[in-house]
Amino acid sequence: MILDRILKRKAEETAELLAPRRRMSAALRREGLSVIGEIKRASPSRGVINGTVDPGEQLRRYEEGGADAVSILTDASFFGGSADDFRALRPRTGLPLLRKDFIVSEVQVYESLFLGADALLLIAAALEPERLAGLLALTRSLGMEVIVEVHAEAELLSVLETDAAIIGINNRNLDDFTVDLRTTERLKSALVRREPRGTRIVVAESGVKNEDDAARLADAGVDAILVGEALMRAPDPAAMIRSFRKKGGVRAA
Repeated sequence: MILDRILKRKAEETAELLAPRRRMSAALRREGLSVIGEIKRASPSRGVINGTVDPGEQLRRYEEGGADAVSILTDASFFGGSADDFRALRPRTGLPLLRKDFIVSEVQVYESLFLGADALLLIAAALEPERLAGLLALTRSLGMEVIVEVHAEAELLSVLETDAAIIGINNRNLDDFTVDLRTTERLKSALVRREPRGTRIVVAESGVKNEDDAARLADAGVDAILVGEALMRAPDPAAMIRSFRKKGGVRAA
């Protein structure tokens, strides 16, 4: 019967939506400094960064350089991103993909699932603690992982009350948009004091311009760096990623 064929296909499509996700945490736990390459066209603080980028080509260069995961901005209003970018890139890579946006509602979590995200970003400064915990639990129940982003010690301490497995430390001050790598150094030290034998993964975000910055953050004890602007402006993103990994203690790909 035609209906039986239709229902069978719908069952297959549903299974595809609920298929196991690529594990961001596993990619970031590899020996040495892991690199998350970010695809973003613009930002509120820097304006247009690379308005003519071919996302597929940028992804290829990230893979060539040995990136461990890829972050894709989907916010259109402030970052020039698009959910279409995510849909187009999902079938083109085996790397874990992070959906980076301002997630404030359950519907966005479900949308991330349908886009094929392996992980998404939740920003502690944008969410009340109870709201953050609820979105974290929902995301994990759907098989995706979360990077919970903090900017200050008070936010970090609040997040440590949750079971967040991956913590992103953003070096950018959200009030004046200045960037200071000491933010990661300070908050990583606070995390170690609070959890001396902790197993949480730490990702440093924003402000990595060169291999010396990567080495500095590796020395601070982070597991990974998330790099957007520098890679989007680089004439050879693959070479830049290799330099980050080499400086971070990983043999260049």
